[in-house]
Amino acid sequence: MPLHFTLEELAERRAITCAGLKQRGLAGLLMFRQESMYYLTGYDTFGYVFFQCLYLSADGRMTLLTRSPDLRAAAYTSMLEDVRVWVDGPNAQPAVELRDILAEYGAKGERLGVEWDAYGLTAANGHRLSAAMDGFCELVDASDLVTRQRAVKRPAEIPYVRKAAELADAALEAALPLIKPNAWEGDILAALQATVLAGDGDYSGNEFIIGSGPGQNLGRYVSGRRRLEADDTLAIEFAGVFRHYHSALMRTYRVGAWDARLAHLHDVGLLALDACRAAIRPGATYGDIFKAYTGALEGAGFGGATNRLNACGYSLGTTFSPNWMDWPMVYRDNPALVEEGMVIFLHMVVTEGERNVAPGETFLVTGEGCERLGRLPVSLDPSAR
Repeated sequence: MPLHFTLEELAERRAITCAGLKQRGLAGLLMFRQESMYYLTGYDTFGYVFFQCLYLSADGRMTLLTRSPDLRAAAYTSMLEDVRVWVDGPNAQPAVELRDILAEYGAKGERLGVEWDAYGLTAANGHRLSAAMDGFCELVDASDLVTRQRAVKRPAEIPYVRKAAELADAALEAALPLIKPNAWEGDILAALQATVLAGDGDYSGNEFIIGSGPGQNLGRYVSGRRRLEADDTLAIEFAGVFRHYHSALMRTYRVGAWDARLAHLHDVGLLALDACRAAIRPGATYGDIFKAYTGALEGAGFGGATNRLNACGYSLGTTFSPNWMDWPMVYRDNPALVEEGMVIFLHMVVTEGERNVAPGETFLVTGEGCERLGRLPVSLDPSAR
């Protein structure tokens, strides 16, 4: 039995995927995205760092090809029954073994979808896959098939999204009292991560981001911690994660002497967040959300390219390392449609010289608009509750 969803729920998801395969004239799908495997079967592992493929035939049959350590993982977490193991060795050819499995399915000469856009398929393994399938079948890029299906959360997924948001709020509440002069960044990170894990949450798809002083505006995790100075600015970006569902938050905090100009930038960021929130509604595009972001900044006198980023958010869902970003992203003229059930994280970066703020929240798209999932104030002051 799968751990986190019923057999019926997973079967309905696979039925939708199989219908999509038939619409595209594909006899099956070679999955290399761990997100797809988890979504359709419950299979949970980080074994995708090696060659691993789940084949889904258009008639609903499945076979997983993986390494021996994941045989038990598949049995424990998923509903998969047909699991084949390729053996490590200097002459191992898992792509050839996959071809032999496909021959059992009668797939020779067929058109098969493949998830080329997958962290679980390195360029080297992709070349091996192409070589093994040359003259055997036609490979068609179907990287978007399950990915787009996952973007709209089903009713059974929404409670996990909400739990992730609760964990994010709890983590922030645990960290806020620590944000003060002379604070050690490592203690703040530890409070965030420990709260998520203690609440039955998971590690996130990428590292929690923290930066102060000269590293405050990096927007990336880098190794090495520092203590906050007497007058300093701290940026954090992290996510509550539950059953691999993410709900992210982004905050900028000022400690010590108040910086009125930084506070003004933060107010502009909040105006942009409100504008983007108003733009999130079924039928709008992700490009419309980005237009709301740039429009709010331009209206406040921050219309230059150096005042903002070229994207201001993205979808969230069940993602695995190396990152929690999912399709689609919020950037200029993106035609992807906003649909009810999508989960969207927005980060409103506003920059002026060395000053930088980035208030960010996660939203659930509803029938008429959206719902903010976080419950805590978005403030530059860490003492605000």
